[in-house]
Amino acid sequence: MRVLFAHGFEGGPEGSKPTYMREALGWDVTSPVMSDLGWTIKNQTEVLLRLIDECRYDLVIGSSMGGLAAANASSMRGESDFKLLLIAPAFGLSDSWENLTDEELDSWEKTGVRRYSGFELEIDLGWNFMKDAREMSWPTIRHQTTIIHGSKDDIVPLEVSRRVSEDSELVDLVVIDDGHRMKESLSHLSDIASSLMSS
Repeated sequence: MRVLFAHGFEGGPEGSKPTYMREALGWDVTSPVMSDLGWTIKNQTEVLLRLIDECRYDLVIGSSMGGLAAANASSMRGESDFKLLLIAPAFGLSDSWENLTDEELDSWEKTGVRRYSGFELEIDLGWNFMKDAREMSWPTIRHQTTIIHGSKDDIVPLEVSRRVSEDSELVDLVVIDDGHRMKESLSHLSDIASSLMSS
């Protein structure tokens, strides 16, 4: 199976999920550096669109912010023939980003830059990060989709995936007893993907 994988904000193309897909499942996985064109959701969606336009994929998989980018790619390439598998996708990114207060958002907009310090990443983000997030946090999915989301996710609320699945007949939601990093989801990927591909 030919797969396009979009890693999360602090993930990478050689992370645990694409590695598992390649080594344990034997999938042919293309996994780009999602920040190759920049850090905004618009930049990261463009990374996927360029690959989708160049090659046919059976399945597009996205994790966290990569999941939101994959959903936006679905919205913009509805005519392309692929299925979508989203792992804890960051819908509602503009509302949930670091749980910023109105004062913090105002400061970011006025100064034009905000320092992001994560688990393994420290960078300056321009205000266009939030501007693009506000425009692209709730794309309309145009492909048959399964969302996998952890019931213990403390980064992206499970409720956002429930909202997306309830709003679209194309979207099924699978809830797993797991946190945001979704380490427990790996063993379920093969069965979930097989069910999705046969739908």
